[in-house]
Amino acid sequence: MSDDDEGSRPRRRLFRRRARGAGAARFDLRKALFILPNAFTVSSIFCGFYAILRATSGEGPESFRQAGLALFFACFFDVFDGRVARLTRTQSDFGVQIDSLADVISFGVAPGILVYQWALKGLHPIVGLAIGFAFCACGAIRLARFNVLAARGHGSLKYFIGLPIPGAAMMIVALVVAQSVWIHESVEAKASIAALVVVLSYLMVSRVRFRTFKDFRPSVRTTPILVAVLAALGLAVVILKASVTLVLAVGCYILLGLVEEVVFFRKRRHEASALPAVPPAGSPSQSAPPQPSPAP
Repeated sequence: MSDDDEGSRPRRRLFRRRARGAGAARFDLRKALFILPNAFTVSSIFCGFYAILRATSGEGPESFRQAGLALFFACFFDVFDGRVARLTRTQSDFGVQIDSLADVISFGVAPGILVYQWALKGLHPIVGLAIGFAFCACGAIRLARFNVLAARGHGSLKYFIGLPIPGAAMMIVALVVAQSVWIHESVEAKASIAALVVVLSYLMVSRVRFRTFKDFRPSVRTTPILVAVLAALGLAVVILKASVTLVLAVGCYILLGLVEEVVFFRKRRHEASALPAVPPAGSPSQSAPPQPSPAP
């Protein structure tokens, strides 16, 4: 064996170690897990983008239905991106910000354009445009307020302040998908849709509290109620259309928040007046804000 062969063996071993080390450095499990919840969020953005394309394609009722289904899948991705982030422990400020931007696109801009093309366009041009834009603007304001309250530690595990923007969007989506049942070419029907959009826009920026159900824990007392609710939803899907069931479910959620607000109005007003004033952002007395959760 020559000296050249003996000297080349250590060099080959060193090269293999470096190659293995470089491969190990390229794959980082933490970074891979960080990408996973953001992939769900980006998928939600794509669904919103696709819904806008279908809503503005001018191909008739079927294109509106496809846009509504795309937004339904956007809601699915939005529900699971935060849960995936918590399960993988990859919550980050970046994830919070991109989630809010995704919600503005998929549950603010896209439903606003969809309902405008579907029903509001047939009204007075300025009125329809103003109502559709109001939905987008109120959704953005609602998300900004949520992020500010969460950053200052004034968020609540039990209640949302204002109707969550996905809930408002799903009401519009359910109506669009069930359009053969709920909408006709009459001006009265379109005016009813316009009034509903105005109410949803107001509820998003209002101080009305809606339950998050994050504090729900199955127990001996709550399990029968949960089973009864699921059974009622299943029966409604069988008897009615799934889209009509979604309309009823979202409507019951909104009605529950309004009823609770009326019943507990005085109690909540007293609790709000007892809270200390929120210091302005950046004041010396303000402690470091906690990690906000993804915006609803």
